[in-house]
Amino acid sequence: MAGTRIGTNYLGSRMNSENDGILGAKKMTTRASQRAALASIGNKVSLAPAEGKKGMKKEVVKPNKVLTKSNATTSLQTALVHKEKVQEKVYSPMEVSKSNAYSKCRLNFEDIDKNDGDNPQLVSEYVNDIYGYMRHLEVEYAVKPSYLDGQEVNPRMRSILVDWLVQVHLRFHLLQETLYLTVAIIDRFLQVHEVSRNKLQLVGVTSMLVASKYEEMYAPEIADFVYITDNAYSKSDIRKMEILILKTLEFNLGKPLPLHFLRRNSKAGQVDPTKHTLAKYLMELTITDYESVQYTPSQIAAGALCLSIRTLDGDGDWSDTLHHYSNYSEENLMPVMRRMATLIMKSENSKLQAIRTKYSTSKFNKISSIPQLKSSVITDLVKES
Repeated sequence: MAGTRIGTNYLGSRMNSENDGILGAKKMTTRASQRAALASIGNKVSLAPAEGKKGMKKEVVKPNKVLTKSNATTSLQTALVHKEKVQEKVYSPMEVSKSNAYSKCRLNFEDIDKNDGDNPQLVSEYVNDIYGYMRHLEVEYAVKPSYLDGQEVNPRMRSILVDWLVQVHLRFHLLQETLYLTVAIIDRFLQVHEVSRNKLQLVGVTSMLVASKYEEMYAPEIADFVYITDNAYSKSDIRKMEILILKTLEFNLGKPLPLHFLRRNSKAGQVDPTKHTLAKYLMELTITDYESVQYTPSQIAAGALCLSIRTLDGDGDWSDTLHHYSNYSEENLMPVMRRMATLIMKSENSKLQAIRTKYSTSKFNKISSIPQLKSSVITDLVKES
């Protein structure tokens, strides 16, 4: 990011051209003060032995009836029917990712969790159920396409806000999850609660404050966000907006993020760090793109990795293992990949350069400037879109 200041010169010049009135912000020096750690809380569960009931009559065991040829045949038929019912297995939605649950058992995939049994942090016994539940949540908390139609805030304003928040995120040295959750909160809030353009930046910084409290060990203070907005909003303004956002979202902040699915897919594909970093760059390009809100996090993660493999390996191979664990075939991912290819081609001449500049540094292997991003793989996808 050019210059030494995230301020009025940057954000104001962008927003004045759009006449949307979002104020700029000053450079922020990260506070290193730590918060007091929470004390551990232990839950005690007392298990009292069950008391026997007094005065109960003993059950009288009657002798078995004499089996005749007719009722013996009936008993055998009943037992066989009962055995068939017991053997029938009905899979719940939580088990759809297991290999024997449905037609995916025909795929020639590997069990990527078979060697993780000794590591309790990898929860290999439950990991497929966890990702099945995450796919349920991403549908439940989905963002409607074209949700800004008829609102005072337009897609261009949203893109400028997110581009600025990427820079604020870098200044605060926050986790990658915090950035994705910030954008998810903004979209979910704006599709339900319409705001004026002069409140859009307030929604942005408050969403990052909420996301920081959810993801970070030491979240920035409210005063940090007041400072970064050049005192455009007060502490009271941010607190009121925080309450409104949390009430609007009903305190449901557990929407899965593309990063969660990308890590699982990268493990399934056994990809190298370069492919993983390129996939992260492609995913992050979508957060400023209003048209990409229609895609679920798992679609974005799978599409980014598939395009990364195709870009760096020529044609690439979306294996059966990747198909199984991502739940998407390469054909299913073509619309997402075409959109990402279009964003790559537009990024060089775009006025919003925060993400491209971020990934041009050595920390990210200068992945945004590799020559493969101008290859025929990308241009052919753009032509198809």
